[in-house]
Order: sequence, then C-alpha cells, then structure tokens
Amino acid sequence: MLILSRKEGESIVISDNIRVKVVSAEKGVVKLGIEAPSDISILRSELIKAVEDANRKASEQAADDTLLKDLFSRLQ
Repeated sequence: MLILSRKEGESIVISDNIRVKVVSAEKGVVKLGIEAPSDISILRSELIKAVEDANRKASEQAADDTLLKDLFSRLQ
C-alpha cells in the first residue's frame, strides 16, 4: 500500500488516466474527487462488503433450505 499526504486542492494520478483530488478536509472527513474513464468502476468499499455479506447470507440460507428439504423428504 502506498501512503501519501496531500493537502486540499492537491491530487495524485494513477496510470495516466485516473486523477484523485482532495476536495476538502475538515473535522476528520476527507472529500475526494475522482476523475476516471467511464469504463472504470468506482465503488465504496463498504458497499462491496455489504453485497458480499448479503450474498454469503443468501448462500447459507439456500444451503439451509436444501438441508431442510432433504430432512423433510426423509420423514415422509
């Protein structure tokens, strides 16, 4: 991981086509502006984690449902 210090208004460039600019920094909150080609997805990590957690929970629920159906069929 590369760690850089930037002041408000300063930016970094990634691969010649992605620019990340510090728009503001106050009270422990940093606002970033990101310029990137439209074919590059930019997602907040907490949203990715929420989707992964929901998918994992749904998968576990499906496995539980399959187990219950199997047990129920054995009882008949």
